[in-house]
Amino acid sequence: MRRFRLLATIAFSALLAFCFYSLSSVAAPLQAHKLDKAYFASGCFWKTQYVFSKVPGVVSTVVGYTGGTLVNPTYEQVCSHATGHAEAVEIDFDPAKTNYHKLLEVLFSHHDPTTKNQQGPDIGDQYRSAIFYANDDQKKEASAYIAELTKAKRFPKPIVTLVVPSTKFYKAEDYHQNYFAKHGQVCQ
Repeated sequence: MRRFRLLATIAFSALLAFCFYSLSSVAAPLQAHKLDKAYFASGCFWKTQYVFSKVPGVVSTVVGYTGGTLVNPTYEQVCSHATGHAEAVEIDFDPAKTNYHKLLEVLFSHHDPTTKNQQGPDIGDQYRSAIFYANDDQKKEASAYIAELTKAKRFPKPIVTLVVPSTKFYKAEDYHQNYFAKHGQVCQ
């Protein structure tokens, strides 16, 4: 009986050690892949979401409203120009697979950052070009990239993209989410 208890104790200890090792080896990669966020406004959010959803390393995108004062705005309220919000996209990305600089490159390659409150036929402050930075590193990187584009004369007119602190992001109505996947088209 004593021998059985000793073997049972040893087996139980080995099982606990195995479980602890297994859990720690699973938890370590999960912690190593913490996602970062980016918030961009560049006109109609349907197109912006579609473009960023195709970037390797982007895990998810959500369209919504940010940069204004009204709590939980609706699309109609944002279009009234009384909320101060912009149509924007919240991007969750894996920094092990892409980086903020790459996202900035994508942002400036898919919209006109030289038109104030307008993208193509869409006119209004909700269509402004803006980078809502989540931290000082993003602010520095965005400002430096705009300076680099300006120095290189990448655009024929001055860049008017705002670089401002992120504020509360409000998810847009469900019918706006993944619009391209639902309808096969996005705004120009």
